[in-house]
Amino acid sequence: MAYNPTVSRAVLRALFALPRPLKRALAGPPRRCGEHSLDLDFQLGGRLLARGPAFGTSTPLATRRKLTDDAAPLLLTSETASVTTQAMDIPAPDGHALPARLYRPPVACGLLVFLHGGGFTTGSLASADPLCRMLAHHTGVRVLSVDYRLAPEHPYPAGLDDAVTAYGYVLENRAGLGLATNERIAVGGDSAGGNLALETAIATHGRPGPAFALALYPVADIGRTGGSRALFAEGMGLTAEAINEFEQHYLPGGYDATAPGPALVRRKDLGCLPPTYLSIAGFDPLRDEAHELARLLLAAQVPLVARTFPSLPHAYAAFAAFSPAAHTALLDAAHTLRTALRRPAA
Repeated sequence: MAYNPTVSRAVLRALFALPRPLKRALAGPPRRCGEHSLDLDFQLGGRLLARGPAFGTSTPLATRRKLTDDAAPLLLTSETASVTTQAMDIPAPDGHALPARLYRPPVACGLLVFLHGGGFTTGSLASADPLCRMLAHHTGVRVLSVDYRLAPEHPYPAGLDDAVTAYGYVLENRAGLGLATNERIAVGGDSAGGNLALETAIATHGRPGPAFALALYPVADIGRTGGSRALFAEGMGLTAEAINEFEQHYLPGGYDATAPGPALVRRKDLGCLPPTYLSIAGFDPLRDEAHELARLLLAAQVPLVARTFPSLPHAYAAFAAFSPAAHTALLDAAHTLRTALRRPAA
């Protein structure tokens, strides 16, 4: 039988709508961290994913990229049907075309340059589509999703260069994107994309830089061991083995501590960041570095909204169509972004 995402999505919805006692029986005993338990829907989903296609490092990278893209239609929701899209190519300085997709809600104010997650090695316009649609729908903000170059074919700083190029394109093409002169621009992303968004905001400070930065469970350090990276090394989707592979692909020569780079918690220029929203997932290998980043941003006097969702895992926002807890967390980010961008630019 041919794969049908509509049927598969209906099956998943029915599964997650089961009575809680039955879901608990299927998911197994609660997974706990201190006083908090992993959200039941995510524990059940994790058990189901363990029986599905392999996403581990033993699977070829090209296969993982395809599996990630193929899974995206499952995560779509009918509530975003009013959001329209437009494909475009952004010219880059070295001559390559940077694919992008513009999402427009029926009534729009401002624009978010969005950078997808995927460990800097996977992810695309296709994989980011469900989340971008939900952000556009719930914020009333245009979303420009950027298909930046991936490692290992294009290691750091190629992806960052593309993100900066996309932001510059928005600045120079406001009218073509439907932006009035007083409408605000933000940068944002999830996981690796959250890292790129914050780096982009720092790199473009004063051009003018973005009015707001949105970082969902971002990568904030490189080469870290122990703490949450050890505590959640297995069984939470994002494994320690995968993180190590991502870092080796992204920075094949290792992290240079003498130069600014993607290890945000080691940078000295965080005070350049605009008002920022930072989400932290409680069951996430990247949890500790995100908490450290929040402390550093506050110390640098960056206006910060930091939210911790103690029962959620890494990449929760991608599953907001199925998980009520993830949907609520995504709405919190959407509300903060909408409020920030609906203020006219100075």
